[in-house]
Amino acid sequence: MNNTVSVGVSFVAGLLSFCSPCVLPLIPSYLAFLGGSVPSSPKPGARFRLAALTTSFILGFGAVFTVLSILFSGVMIFFGGAVLFINIISGIVVIMLGLNGLLEFLPFLNYEKRLRLSKRPRSLVEGFLAGAAFGAGWSPCVGPILTGILLLAGQSGALFDAALCLVFYTAGLGLPFLAASVLLDRFFVLTGKLKTRLPLLQKISGVLLIVIGVLIISGRYQALGAFFARSGYAL
Repeated sequence: MNNTVSVGVSFVAGLLSFCSPCVLPLIPSYLAFLGGSVPSSPKPGARFRLAALTTSFILGFGAVFTVLSILFSGVMIFFGGAVLFINIISGIVVIMLGLNGLLEFLPFLNYEKRLRLSKRPRSLVEGFLAGAAFGAGWSPCVGPILTGILLLAGQSGALFDAALCLVFYTAGLGLPFLAASVLLDRFFVLTGKLKTRLPLLQKISGVLLIVIGVLIISGRYQALGAFFARSGYAL
């Protein structure tokens, strides 16, 4: 699998996860949890502290995602002899998740299980642990995209490549999160504009998952990577 294509798809998937209906509208609540009662224009000191806690929070859920990718990839390597069967099953799962993003015919995926943390993190270590707990109990509307990327990462056949995919997924999800903590006043304005686009963004996420699923089943993902590599060399 071509790493450039893999990490690019993973990064875009992270951005779409950030814009999902159960993440984007709740970003102010997450920031309030990290920084206390956060005004739209905090003082520089409070802004820096919030950005630092947000960074540790992102690293926490990124660590959980990366460990999951290594576990997924390790299982697929162990069952390497059945790679064709695994690709078919993985692709079907991802396609079903994508179709549900378009048609919403699997109501149980709309059940949200958010982890309730009563104590606000006071240090970077506590912020990291809160992020790890948050990543482990993330709501299902992010789950389909995350599952698709985990299965995609498992196609690499290498633990490092699988972890790299999830690092870029975390970057796509985490960088806008961090930007929101730094540019609170502008973020609130942007959120208001994006809320009307959330259904469209969910449909785009569904299409992306379907494409990933088809590529996994057909084995054309590697061919797509080779195509982009040849194009890059030609340029």
